[in-house]
Amino acid sequence: MKLDIGKLESLPSNKVPGLQKRIVNLIPTLKEHRCSKGYEGGFLERVKEGTWAGHIVEHVAIELQCLVKLEVGFGKTIDTDRKGIYMVVYRYRDEAVGLKAGEMAVEIVESLFTCKGYDIKDKILKLKKIRDKHLFGPTTQSIVDEANKRGIPFIRLNSESYVQLGYGIHQRRIQAAMCDNTSAIGVEIADDKMLTKEILRNEGIPVPEGNTVQTIKEALKLAENIGYPVVIKPLVGNHGRGITVNITNPKDLKTAFTNSKKIHETVIIERFLEGYDHRILVINNKFTAAARREPTLIIGDKKSTIKELIDKVNQDPRRGIGHEKILTRLEIDAMTLRLLKQKGLNLESVLEQGERLPLKSTANLSRGGVAFDITDEVHPSIRAMTERTSQIINLNIIGIDVVAKDLRKPLKSDRGGVVEVNAAPGFRMHLQPFIGRPRMVSKPVIDMLFPPGSKYTLPIIAVTGTNGKTTTVSLISHILKNCGKVVGTASTEGISIENQTIFVGDYSGPDGAKTILKESTVDHVVLEVARGGIIRRGLGFNECDVGVFLNISNDHLGDGGIQTIEELAELKNIVVESVKKDGYAVLNADYTHIMNKKKRLKCNIILFSTNRNNPALDKHLEAGGIVITLDEEGMIIIKQDPLDYRVANVIDIPMTIEGKAIFNIENTLAATAATYALGINPEDIRAGLVTFNTTIGQLPGRMNILDVGNFKVIIDYGHNPHALKALAKVLPAISKGRKISVNSGTGNRRDEDIKLFGKTLGGIYDYIIIKDSDPRKRPLIETAKLVEEGILSTGFQKNNYSIILDETKATNKALSMAGDGDLVVIQADDVHKVISDVLAYKEMIMSQNEEKNK
Repeated sequence: MKLDIGKLESLPSNKVPGLQKRIVNLIPTLKEHRCSKGYEGGFLERVKEGTWAGHIVEHVAIELQCLVKLEVGFGKTIDTDRKGIYMVVYRYRDEAVGLKAGEMAVEIVESLFTCKGYDIKDKILKLKKIRDKHLFGPTTQSIVDEANKRGIPFIRLNSESYVQLGYGIHQRRIQAAMCDNTSAIGVEIADDKMLTKEILRNEGIPVPEGNTVQTIKEALKLAENIGYPVVIKPLVGNHGRGITVNITNPKDLKTAFTNSKKIHETVIIERFLEGYDHRILVINNKFTAAARREPTLIIGDKKSTIKELIDKVNQDPRRGIGHEKILTRLEIDAMTLRLLKQKGLNLESVLEQGERLPLKSTANLSRGGVAFDITDEVHPSIRAMTERTSQIINLNIIGIDVVAKDLRKPLKSDRGGVVEVNAAPGFRMHLQPFIGRPRMVSKPVIDMLFPPGSKYTLPIIAVTGTNGKTTTVSLISHILKNCGKVVGTASTEGISIENQTIFVGDYSGPDGAKTILKESTVDHVVLEVARGGIIRRGLGFNECDVGVFLNISNDHLGDGGIQTIEELAELKNIVVESVKKDGYAVLNADYTHIMNKKKRLKCNIILFSTNRNNPALDKHLEAGGIVITLDEEGMIIIKQDPLDYRVANVIDIPMTIEGKAIFNIENTLAATAATYALGINPEDIRAGLVTFNTTIGQLPGRMNILDVGNFKVIIDYGHNPHALKALAKVLPAISKGRKISVNSGTGNRRDEDIKLFGKTLGGIYDYIIIKDSDPRKRPLIETAKLVEEGILSTGFQKNNYSIILDETKATNKALSMAGDGDLVVIQADDVHKVISDVLAYKEMIMSQNEEKNK
């Protein structure tokens, strides 16, 4: 949270009379916060000694989440270079709750400083509602928790309970207790209660007598034939909605029929079975757990009204809203009012001493019912019957509802029966029974989805740095594809699966990573990881197998709170810090800022350098590490004691332009290291390197060289001084003629950085066309003027540059002024449009030449 505390900057907490007392009165649990003191009460001591409003907001935002049972502890408040502006950092479990807690914390702290009242109970209730709307239910959460215990990552696929476990080709998907291999036919059968009964009856499973009806006349007739008492329920439904049990007369039947019709047009009438409502859970055709469910009762005391007794029941600390606790609060709904009316009671009635009154006709936990674990009491014959039932209905996770007096005896001898089955049974009654032993029923679910030895993730290669990320990602992907791998790639160019582009645009952030990780066909993932994505949303993955840190230079400074190259290196280093312990970090040994953080890494390390005499390489080899470098002849060498592997000569690698493009040699070394770390053999790496070209088809916008008539065109993305200087070294090898540049500054850079960009251009090119195709939030032409200022600072002549803001017009101007042997270098923002414009111009030149030749 970027927070402006305004006038409170001059009002630390120790200068506000009574502030500490007001804080404790409003949120007493803040007494437990340790803060930097390291002991309980430490935060309040800081308040007493004097701290700032931003710091207090941090602690309140944390505590608000704790008060709604989303325990968090981490927080940090950091000042900025602007007075009164703070970065307030705190953890959240649920994003929506975390954001709202931050907003509320600002309101609360403002009220505390200004002595205004604040209704915190109402705010806590609102937070709970947000929590319940966004958090997983108990079933899904238990499965995700079990997966986490085994290191299986998950991705939430919607705002409900649709979840992916594992990545790529090894993924499995669940939706609460339904899995990706749950039988669709089985679900259809379970959803039709009458069809379920017919199938089970035909297979010898005891079920209550009954049938479906459409009208009240049919219902009355069927009830008479079966004999009262009966049960009425909708043909399709869940959570006990529309179900009425123990109906003893036609009048009550009519009321129940009307209620059931609201849920589904077809209604089932069946014999009422005496006994308890039991739920038996069968997973992967194995009996797993059993619970007896009972509706909640209130007990009269001869003085309290029914409404008051309900309120007392809800005061039980074990009851909460929705699924937050083991019991759900009792709600006064239509079912409750109907039951009271049937007994001639209302909410103001007073029950006799000891009189017991059920408030629901069903025992569903979601309606306030209670569960008793009876897993160890179920008779073997009933266990076998439920396992057989799961096979008959063909559901790998099934909840079987059995009504019987006692499951310790065989079912047939007790006139019990299976009343319905559930294709997506809830786990809460087994995970947190009111009485009895909790059952870890999510364990057999994960055992079923991921049997011992199953893979659940796939190699993830993450590439970061200032320049060359997209090129390196593409090269790594090419090498892997050559080896028969199915590769998913996300970069600033878009998302591709194999050779198919799925999305076009900048996907170098976590959304790109998650999109690839969700793809069920890929077995390798290669990701470009840019600075902006990390700042805004993080990485998009928990850990990677190979992390590549290419280089670091002054770019993007002043954006997102990053002010220095050291801070930028710190940020990008997160990528290699996320590498698994048995994975590899690939580091460019020629950059001090990268090497300074080497000691922080907990994984294996591969160093690469175009300078074989770099002392860091020998030191790393002596420590048993791996090094990628060049020998005297320009051969790429993998050094791993005791062997050296010769991969390929840079002259044979097209993207290095016969070994002259040093920046692409560095990218080649990095790609060699990354693929070697994955176990790709040197011969296969070589095959990939020598067949990869920086063409507009294979790598659009990255060092594309085209012949247009008698001059050459380079289309590249070099957008900072470091990239410009690297490219400048190779230009003489491409063309000896005049160098014409089409370039644009980037609007979100600092003024001084944009001017430096212009100054660098002025030292390289003979003619410069300044466009303004990436203004970001700056007014159009402002960035171009800053570039112009930088160009002029080099003594560049005014008649050797022009400002043409539109990228297409600037491109066409450069092409039209190029002569024989000239070189036009276009820094493309809309890469595909620029390529299209250049190809169109080339076609025009070719047509003109053909006409001349005629």
